[in-house]
Amino acid sequence: MNRNKMKKLFTFLLLAATMMLFPSVSQAFGSENPSDKITSFEIVTLRLSGMRFTTEYEIVMKSKKAEVTEYEIRYEKNGDKRVPESKTVCSPDRVLKLLNDCELLTWDGFVGNHPKDVRDGIMFSLKATVNGSRKIYAHGSENFPEHFREFRDGLEAILSEK
Repeated sequence: MNRNKMKKLFTFLLLAATMMLFPSVSQAFGSENPSDKITSFEIVTLRLSGMRFTTEYEIVMKSKKAEVTEYEIRYEKNGDKRVPESKTVCSPDRVLKLLNDCELLTWDGFVGNHPKDVRDGIMFSLKATVNGSRKIYAHGSENFPEHFREFRDGLEAILSEK
């Protein structure tokens, strides 16, 4: 094999190994299977914070039901305190529909850097464990993944139905 073919082969193998090791890289290149869906979840936590508030939404699977809780985070001398504001139990299918409609799998690895000329705004972080052991991490500051608002509004709708 000549030197040029060896370089091309090495580059191809390196790219293939990278895409296998880092799923978010394969998503960026569009090779993530669009039919991949969230079929189960263990916990999903969305944290929103602004100048004078911090709210955390938590979805947890508990004995065949989804428990959705909204917490107000209060800052105290001895550390943050999570105070439940509202809580409901719903069908896991309703949560799965929301997660898939908002394409939560595509959020993995999202980093929304703060826009240059924005002085303040809302920051978010998302941590989720879905499909057994798959972890999803995303965060940003006044820069959000696609379907972010629909996801937040969907959580509020679930909580308001009691």
